[in-house]
Amino acid sequence: MANSQAPQGNHDPAGSTQMFRAFVDDAPQGQQAAATSGGGPRIGLIVGVVAAVAIVAAVAWLALA
Repeated sequence: MANSQAPQGNHDPAGSTQMFRAFVDDAPQGQQAAATSGGGPRIGLIVGVVAAVAIVAAVAWLALA
């Protein structure tokens, strides 16, 4: 019966982990620069919420009038 947990050949699992960590460490720098410039999606969300509240208030006003 073969041992299925033994490494096959010269495979180094720590090598792929180190490459993944290097990839993850590099990613936030690019995302942070994009998030600090502008803030467009946040402004769009605020405008959308204000518009939705205004529409609900108008419908409620028409329903009660």
